[in-house]
Amino acid sequence: MSDFVSEGWSIFVAAATVLSLLACLALLIVASRRKIVPNDPTTGHVWDEDLREYNNPLPRWWMGLFVITIVFSAIYLVLYPGLGSRQGSLNWSSTGQLDHEEVSARKAMAPVYAKFAAMPAAELAKDAQAMGIGERIFLNHCAGCHGSDARGSKGFPDLTDGDWLWGGSPETIEETITKGRSGTMPPMAAAVGSAQDIKNVASYVLSLSGSPHNNLAAELGKAKFVVCAACHGPAGKGNPQLGAPNLTDKVWLHGWGEEAIVAMVNNGKTNVMPAHEHRLSREQIHVLAAYVWSKSNAPGVTKKTP
Repeated sequence: MSDFVSEGWSIFVAAATVLSLLACLALLIVASRRKIVPNDPTTGHVWDEDLREYNNPLPRWWMGLFVITIVFSAIYLVLYPGLGSRQGSLNWSSTGQLDHEEVSARKAMAPVYAKFAAMPAAELAKDAQAMGIGERIFLNHCAGCHGSDARGSKGFPDLTDGDWLWGGSPETIEETITKGRSGTMPPMAAAVGSAQDIKNVASYVLSLSGSPHNNLAAELGKAKFVVCAACHGPAGKGNPQLGAPNLTDKVWLHGWGEEAIVAMVNNGKTNVMPAHEHRLSREQIHVLAAYVWSKSNAPGVTKKTP
């Protein structure tokens, strides 16, 4: 009931629930006492000239089920939440049930995670059981944004290419999963200058990665890039301390091309990676971080580096 703005809603729900049960009970009593007229067992309703509705009493088995339903409902409302904000004599809640099940699951898995706790990521990456567990955790908690194959999509980083905004060491990945990240690119149009200046800067940014660009515009935009260098560095190689991306490696998180860069300069962007320290145990995060690390460090993976 926390979504309602007044305790009156709780009282209303409780009253409506009790009145509904009493109404069902009253209906049952009235139906059980209704007598059939000896000479006319019908209700008097006739359709299609000869189709009559009979006034037969309710079957005993139906009446019995009705009584059981009402009794069960009354007992349920005493034991469990149902009467507005009343907790119920068992003090049960869905949150408490979830917490209990999570604690039980963690106790059951504790022996499994215990052997992984002291293993570094490189060793865990070679352990089939650890990677199987890491994959399941990833699918349950990370795939919604990064995809089931961890290759991400526009606005969501690809975890398989070796390009990291905040750093790709196992320890940093664990920190990212635990505490989350918030990266902000503020709107920079006012600082860069005119619309043409912004396009020139976009051409210069494209030139940093060897992407197709306008050479003359890029040369003119180089001087204006100084306002971007505070985060991305004078050479545009980014800053993991700030989560500022490397602009020289042809990895484009929010879209490639002049139009995408101009939109970023004009509008800015904020990306949030939620913290998982309250969703996953420390042992689960350790295994998950090793799994994520393995996606870009497994044998045969070609990293995208400048």
